[in-house]
Formats: sequence, structure tokens, C-alpha cells
Amino acid sequence: MRSDWILDVLADLRTFALSSNLPALAEQLDDAALVAMAEIAALEQGTQGTVNGQDTADRFHNGGAGAG
Repeated sequence: MRSDWILDVLADLRTFALSSNLPALAEQLDDAALVAMAEIAALEQGTQGTVNGQDTADRFHNGGAGAG
């Protein structure tokens, strides 16, 4: 997987969040890691843009802090 580096970055950010007493941020980073893993797997299977047969564009969007 050539995209594994993003999982390492998210793990490092989660470790920092926990050590800085930012548990909500750490939880959000866990969620981001799950999304990253799903999308990386979809890319490898040729189904990028869908997770469990559903279009990820319907569930994820760009936004500032507090979006979503």
C-alpha cells in the first residue's frame, strides 16, 4: 500500500492529542483513520468513491472546524 503513510500520520496526531489531554480530537482522528483505511481499500479494489456500495460523496464533505 503506497498510501499507508497517512495512517502513520493520523496515529502520530492521535498520540499527540491524547498526550495533550484532547480526547475528543483523538476520537475524531480514530474516525479519520477508519475512513482512510476504507478509502485506501476501495482504491486497491477499484471501487474508489464507494464504501459498502454507497457513494462516499454523500457522507463526507469539505468544511471548516465544526463542520459535519
